Amino acid sequence: MEIRVGHLYPEYLNIYADRGNIAVFTMRAAWRSLTLRVEPISIDDELRPGDHDLLYIGGGQDREQALIAADLAAKGSGIREAVAGGAAVLAVCGGYQLLGRFYRDRSGAELPGAGLFPLHTVAGERRMIGDCLLECELDSGQTRTLAGFENHAGITVLAEGAEPLGRVVAGFGNDGQSGFEGCRVDSAVGTYLHGPLLPRNPWLADWLLERAVAHRTGEVPSFEALPDDLEREAHLVSAGRARSRGGRY
Repeated sequence: MEIRVGHLYPEYLNIYADRGNIAVFTMRAAWRSLTLRVEPISIDDELRPGDHDLLYIGGGQDREQALIAADLAAKGSGIREAVAGGAAVLAVCGGYQLLGRFYRDRSGAELPGAGLFPLHTVAGERRMIGDCLLECELDSGQTRTLAGFENHAGITVLAEGAEPLGRVVAGFGNDGQSGFEGCRVDSAVGTYLHGPLLPRNPWLADWLLERAVAHRTGEVPSFEALPDDLEREAHLVSAGRARSRGGRY
């Protein structure tokens, strides 16, 4: 089976090795006899709802975000339609911000967002940086931890009723005070966690791949567990750093 992935603006948004998340998707799919076909989608490229089972967008600095913001906003209706049709999304840091309603930088200039996530972001005065640990419940009754590295000055405010990705155990999260990090809409998740994120959180990679397969077949599969000894060790190291010296909520 072939899983089709749309990688948004890979030449602009790849800070802190965010491209490594694609490598994790590729290998974990291959270990289950699935093929990942990755298509770059950049400025002026068409995004057709239904063409992709999974969309991915990484992080970037303000300069790179400004270069792609208008184009991404123009793709917003297609992204929202894709998610409504069951496609999965992973958005990291700058990509997470721009899939919200808008991002306002320190000069007061406002970049339009794609409107997928019910949130907005404004640039703050302090930098929220360090290892971060979350508790997430993407499947009802199943709580899992997510560990990564956050480095952002953006203060992200969720709209009333919006669903966060997780609760902050250690770190700053969306705004350094609410106790929440990231956002989720159906099978789309957005987060500030870099690292890259997926090598130390293989369960999230599998959760997204399962939903990508469901978009292709109409049924969520149940993947067999992989021997993730190294991945578990990486998660424990990252989680330990977050507990011992990450920013505290």
